[in-house]
Amino acid sequence: MTDIIELRGVRIIARHGANVGEQDVPQPFDIDVLLEVDFERAKTSDELADTYDYAALHRDITLIVTNRRYKLLERLGTDILAKIFEDRRVRAATLSIGKPHLLAGATPVVTQRATNPNQ
Repeated sequence: MTDIIELRGVRIIARHGANVGEQDVPQPFDIDVLLEVDFERAKTSDELADTYDYAALHRDITLIVTNRRYKLLERLGTDILAKIFEDRRVRAATLSIGKPHLLAGATPVVTQRATNPNQ
């Protein structure tokens, strides 16, 4: 059985980009993450320690996005996934990062799907 934890609509203002001037002005980044996690222990224990804490997930994503600078969303996503996969209970993850203000009328989004290499 696969159980899912999702964190949608995380908006973080940061400075990333490969084009001239993109890192000069803060811009919004929209992040959605879907984690495949085993809930079996949490279903019976009712304890936060037995599942993936989405408040901690939000904190970790925010710290990575705001404390580092990246040219490519692909690299940013790779670092976020590496942090997520430190928790061996996460079997796989899908991460999407969008830049809603980059193109007039369109939002470029990079999506990465990966299985936990630590399992």
